[in-house]
Amino acid sequence: MTMKRKVAILGATGAVGQRYIQLLQGHPWFQIEVLAASERSAGKKYGDACNWVMESNLPKEISEMPVASADVESVEKAGDVDLVFSSLPGDLAGPVESEFAALFPVFSKASAHRMEKDVPLIIPEINPDHADLIKVQQKQRGWKGFITTDPNCSTIQLAISLRPLMQFGLKEIIVTTMQALSGAGYPGVPSLDIIDNVVPFISGEEEKMEAEALKILGNFNGKVIQNADFKLSASCNRVHVKDGHLESVFIKLDQEPSIQEIEDAFSNFKGEPQKLKLPSAPVNPIVVRHEKNRPQPRFDRDAGCGMSVVVGRIRKDPIMTLKYMCLGHNTIRGGAGAGILSAELFVAKGLA
Repeated sequence: MTMKRKVAILGATGAVGQRYIQLLQGHPWFQIEVLAASERSAGKKYGDACNWVMESNLPKEISEMPVASADVESVEKAGDVDLVFSSLPGDLAGPVESEFAALFPVFSKASAHRMEKDVPLIIPEINPDHADLIKVQQKQRGWKGFITTDPNCSTIQLAISLRPLMQFGLKEIIVTTMQALSGAGYPGVPSLDIIDNVVPFISGEEEKMEAEALKILGNFNGKVIQNADFKLSASCNRVHVKDGHLESVFIKLDQEPSIQEIEDAFSNFKGEPQKLKLPSAPVNPIVVRHEKNRPQPRFDRDAGCGMSVVVGRIRKDPIMTLKYMCLGHNTIRGGAGAGILSAELFVAKGLA
């Protein structure tokens, strides 16, 4: 890479937008050019418009940047942009992202376009070939740019853990999630609803997990994605943890691999980001813990700078074939980090 690509962040004042800003500091390929948000924030300096909730300090140069409105005309006036990261709320993202995608590559964290037939739903280690679906999209829609999407945070870590097991024949998956508060954005769940409590419902979450994993792990035939044919049932809960989704996963396989074979499949798994040595790619997409009481969010969510998925408690199951615990950092690998890694993949493949 000789010239850094200039990026705009839509929804820049929100929690996911802030994580994008944090992760893009010093990035070797991307440079923040435009910060865009709602009309309420537009025209203000970012530091005045944003309630910064990241653990690191707000960079001074970012604090002084003006905030543009999240529309094409305003963003084009604000700077010369090569690609767009969108962290807009799902209910607003649909038409706005389509407007941008007519002109720019758009990497969306929103749910609005994920399940559209000509829109890739990408986890770079799992289905990098699905990126070529944008050629179909551009032809059908007459766009200069495109939209590609990142999955739901809880889906990402589950799907990464499932990919190495496909060699043994996936048949049925049951997953129960214990999802962190940051997954609800900021300010998120009211304190009196979650202290001393578990909330056994997250709107739309189970449906997203059950649908998205089949698309991600499906096959792209050059025209459409054919869904994977396993069955998946999800039950999602909000728990009193700041960051890091923990999932309890039960799997029925066609084969009966040993625990050692399963551990080896996890540990040896690498994807295209590792082969290409993309800047945000963890060395090990999956980290296996052998302690009886790991993974735990507080101790394991930052593995691989928050980009690795940690599995543990891998054991045989008397009803299914095996069961294990799976942990991922929901706002890094499950959030802004996923979008940045996808953009790196598209750049490396010459698609953006």
